[in-house]
Amino acid sequence: MAEERSRKHISLVDEAEGPESELAKRPKRRRRGIYLLPNLFTTAALFFGFFAIVAAMNGRFTAAAVAVLVAAIMDGLDGRVARLTNTQSDFGAEYDSLSDMVSFGVAPALIVYVWALDDLASLGWKFANLAWVAAFLYAACAGLRLARFNTQIGKADKRFFQGLASPAAAGLMVCLVWLGDDLGYRGQEWAVLTLFVTVASGLLMVSKFAYYSFKDIGTRSRVPFMALLLPVLLLVLISIDPPTVLFGLAALYALSGPALSLFRWARKRLRGDGGAAAAR
Repeated sequence: MAEERSRKHISLVDEAEGPESELAKRPKRRRRGIYLLPNLFTTAALFFGFFAIVAAMNGRFTAAAVAVLVAAIMDGLDGRVARLTNTQSDFGAEYDSLSDMVSFGVAPALIVYVWALDDLASLGWKFANLAWVAAFLYAACAGLRLARFNTQIGKADKRFFQGLASPAAAGLMVCLVWLGDDLGYRGQEWAVLTLFVTVASGLLMVSKFAYYSFKDIGTRSRVPFMALLLPVLLLVLISIDPPTVLFGLAALYALSGPALSLFRWARKRLRGDGGAAAAR
């Protein structure tokens, strides 16, 4: 009798607590909707990318270059704002990729094509075809770079990018245009250099070179006092001659990936030779 009573008691408790326990164990559904703040920055990046295309079509190449750089700033802010406010979403990630394709893929390719590559047609139809193929190559590489980046979210080391990031590649392209336009050069005078930079930027985006992402900067609670002085010195340096300094910085960053890979290869080679010598 005692056993039957205990079993009935247990069954009654299970019936009373069963639905509540099942509801508690169910995973909470993610709220549907769109977060406004980070997507505003993404929309701003898309706006400046589109404005850059329109400005280049009207011959305002300096304005087009500056617009792409502003789009890069907006693109950097939307991710940080989303992480700080905990408003990350799948929609935001997809929207950011589409915006990047316009601002850092299509816009720089069209800007350099209108600014210099189109003038290669004066050298013959083969050079004319080479010009638009180079511009398309850059745009295609930007799309491939963004697609590969989306597949590596949550898997790759956040401190490094695999391949040159599309905003950095776009910065290199438009800073070259800004520098040339500031010096009074355009078209066939810089066409060969522009062709080389366009192809190199595209190939670096789809390469396996590791580039420092700078995403861990500012995540620590405390930094040395001298670290606060570096941004000030950088702004002062840029203000002296913006197109020259920005192009130099973009070129150095683009070369940092191959240089880092070469350094790592040389270090492994030296270690291997040292180990082989010790084994002998």
